[in-house]
Amino acid sequence: MRLDLVPRTRRSAVLDILSPALAFVAAVIVGGLAVAALGVSPGAAFVTYFVAPLSEVWSLQEIALKAAPLALIASGLAFCYRANVWNIGAEGQFVAGGLAGGWVGVATHGMGGLPWVLPAMLVAGTLAGAAYAMIPAVLKVRLHVSEILTSLMLVYVAQLLLDYMVRGPLRDPAGYNFPQSVGFDAAARLPYLMEGETLHAGVLVAVLAVGLATVVLARTLFGFEVRVVGVSPRAARFAGFSEARLTLAVFAISGGAAGLAGIVEVAGKIGQLQPEISPGYGFTAIIVAFLGRLSPPGILVAALVIALTTIGGEGAQIDLKLPLDLTRAFQGLLLGLVLGADVFAGYHVRIVPGGPSGRTTS
Repeated sequence: MRLDLVPRTRRSAVLDILSPALAFVAAVIVGGLAVAALGVSPGAAFVTYFVAPLSEVWSLQEIALKAAPLALIASGLAFCYRANVWNIGAEGQFVAGGLAGGWVGVATHGMGGLPWVLPAMLVAGTLAGAAYAMIPAVLKVRLHVSEILTSLMLVYVAQLLLDYMVRGPLRDPAGYNFPQSVGFDAAARLPYLMEGETLHAGVLVAVLAVGLATVVLARTLFGFEVRVVGVSPRAARFAGFSEARLTLAVFAISGGAAGLAGIVEVAGKIGQLQPEISPGYGFTAIIVAFLGRLSPPGILVAALVIALTTIGGEGAQIDLKLPLDLTRAFQGLLLGLVLGADVFAGYHVRIVPGGPSGRTTS
């Protein structure tokens, strides 16, 4: 006897909507059992993880600030993954964008309130992220090197380069030998949306990027090309679409989005260059992209959910003494359950009697 997955003749729109919600409920139940096994009340953990972060203004702002780079990076990655191209190095492109844009902020330090500094930083970060992403893209197109390996290994190159720069050429000479750059001028910082609060304009940048990605993927010829190449490369070739050109384009888009997220983080929340500018946004954004089903609006919702669990996990670590790794495990479990729910939304299980080949055994 074996189990076969058979495509459903008609995919239910209701099931498509309910499947991620049911997957989330299942993840919460499994997480509650894990918390109970650690000797903590599941009810208290649920409140700490999912209710408390939504009850304070500061925590709502932190959720938005953490969700913004995730949504921005994941929206760019959606172009790659929909085209069946695997950019795993968004973390490195994030760092490259933060470093390049931050260099502009350091170079213009002390020059006064120049109005062009912040736009120049954002452009530099975006272009640096796109240029860094073109390395694995060109290697794939020209030499047929796996983009998975090259994009991933380049993450460590970018991180080491940032570390070298802030300990050497870009280090603050008056910073008591700490590995960090000078603090950016006010003209090189993203403006705050509310006086006296931490929410800055980078959140609006992320929302605009999600909206733009939605329009491009759904309403343009390029978006149609991305979908066709991802679903059927052979049909795309018959239609005259160039797989090599598309690979370069989607890598440039995803790298540019990650680089923009990097400089938004540096010019917003951090305010200077330092050895670590990312808590792993580039890797977490891969989870966000698939949780959002590679759809920009879904990605925005997924980014908010992941940000909520991250803030809740930090609270649980302090209040309930739960390990932070439990939060990462929950996020991974949630991804697995959502992907599994999507499979069952599109397929149904058929039991085939007999041996592995389907023949009935005597």
